[in-house]
Amino acid sequence: MLLKGISMRISIASLTVTIFAVCSPLMAQIAPSVGNPRLQQASLSSTANAKTPNRTRAKIGPPKPFSVVAFGGGVSSMGINVETATNVNRFMNLRTTGNYLNYTVNNLSTDGLNLTGKINFATAGASLDFYPSPYHGFRVSPGVLFRNNNHVTAIVGATNGTPFTLNGVTYYSSPSAPVVGNASLALNARKTAFTGTVGWGNLIPRYGGGHLSFPFEIGAALVGQPIASMTLTSGQVCTNPAGTVGCMNVVGNATVTTNLQAQVAKFQKDVQPFQYYPIFSLGVGYNFHVRK
Repeated sequence: MLLKGISMRISIASLTVTIFAVCSPLMAQIAPSVGNPRLQQASLSSTANAKTPNRTRAKIGPPKPFSVVAFGGGVSSMGINVETATNVNRFMNLRTTGNYLNYTVNNLSTDGLNLTGKINFATAGASLDFYPSPYHGFRVSPGVLFRNNNHVTAIVGATNGTPFTLNGVTYYSSPSAPVVGNASLALNARKTAFTGTVGWGNLIPRYGGGHLSFPFEIGAALVGQPIASMTLTSGQVCTNPAGTVGCMNVVGNATVTTNLQAQVAKFQKDVQPFQYYPIFSLGVGYNFHVRK
C-alpha cells in the first residue's frame, strides 16, 4: 500500500509539471494584457483580423475643396490642348482650357481654283465638370469660350489656261495674266461662345485614385454662323484655254463680280453647320495635392 501511494503521488506530480510547462508560454502572453484595456483591445482586434483576412478596407474620403491641382495636355479639334483643373467638391471640378494651332495647307482645290490655306486657331475657356457619380469617370461639362480667334485664310489662284467655275459659269485663267485672289473663313462670329461636352476621365480622381489620368471628351461650341469670303484681286479670265477669246479683267467686271458673289453665297451655305463647332479631345493629366 505504501508503494502504491508513493507511485500515485509521483504520477500526479509529473502531470502537474507537464501542464505547467505547456501553459507557461501562453500565460506569459496573456498576463501583460490583464488589467490593460489597450492591450486587451489590440488582442481582440488581432484575433478578429485573423478570423477575417479578406476584410474590405475603408474607402479613402474625397480631398478637401481646392486642395488638388491637375495639369493636362493633348490634342483636340481646335489644336494642341493644354488644361488645368482643381476640385470644387466631391462631384465637381473647375477646369480651364487653351487650344492653339497654326498650320499651312497646300494644294487644295475647289471648283478649279487652287488654294494655299493657313489655319489659325486660338481659344481659351473654362468649364465646370460635373460627375454624377464620383466613383466613375463619366462627366457632363457646361462651359464658355471667353476667347475665340479661330479662322482660316487662303491665297486663291488659277494657273495659266486652267478652267474654273463661278456660280456654274466656266472661265479660263489667262496665260498672260493668271487669276489671283484671297479667301477666308471666320469661325469666330461669337468671340464669347458657350460650350457643352460629355466625357470620360477625371483629372482629379476621388477616393485614393492615382496621379495620372487619360481624359476624353466630345461636344460642341456655339461659335455662331461662320463667315466665308472670297475676292479676286488681279488677272484676266477668257472663254478659251489659249487666252485669245473673250478675255476680261476680273477686277471691276460686273459679270464676274456677280458670279463670284453667288459662289461665295454657296460656300456660306456649305459651312453653315459649323456654327456648332465640334469639340473632340484626348489627352493625359497629372494631379497633386497643394494642401491637406
